[in-house]
Amino acid sequence: MGFWKTWFSTSESTATTRTAPLEEMSAEVTGNGPNGDRIVFSTERDIDLYELEELCDAVGWSRRPLRKVKKAIEHSFLVASMWQVRGNQRRLIGFARATSDHAFNATIWDVVVHPDFQGKGLGKALMKYVLKKLRSEEISNVTLFADPHVVDFYRTMGFMADPEGIKGMFWYPH
Repeated sequence: MGFWKTWFSTSESTATTRTAPLEEMSAEVTGNGPNGDRIVFSTERDIDLYELEELCDAVGWSRRPLRKVKKAIEHSFLVASMWQVRGNQRRLIGFARATSDHAFNATIWDVVVHPDFQGKGLGKALMKYVLKKLRSEEISNVTLFADPHVVDFYRTMGFMADPEGIKGMFWYPH
C-alpha cells in the first residue's frame, strides 16, 4: 500500500478547477502548458477517432482498425484524455484507458502523449490523473504493459516489474 499512500494521501500541488466552456467534457484543468495554454483532462468518451489516430501516428504506433478502437473505448472502464486548450480551440495531446473488473483490478492501456508534449511532466500528470480516478472507484490493484523504452518512466511512478514474483502469462492464437 505504500505506493498508493505516496500518491493519494498528500494534497495535490496543482489545484483542480472546473472551466465553464469545457464542463460538457467533464473537464478538470490542471495547469498551464508549455506555451501558457491550458492543459485539460477529461473522462469524456466521445473522442474523435481520427484525432486519436493522428496522436498515435505522431508517436509511431501501428494503426489499428478504427471500429476496434471505438469498441475498445466503449468497453473500457475508464477513458482519460488530455487536451491543449488555446482560446476556443482544443487539441488532443494525450490519451489513456483502463479495463477493470469494477471491484479490485484494473489494467491501463494505450498511454500516449504527443511528442511535442513529452518531457514536460504531462505524461506523469496523465498517469496520476488515471490512477486518481481508479482509486476513487476503490480499485486497489493496477497493472499495465510497457514497451521496454518506457519501463523506467513507469518505475519512477512506483510501478514494479513482477512484484512478489508474480509472472504474467499470455495466450495468442496460432
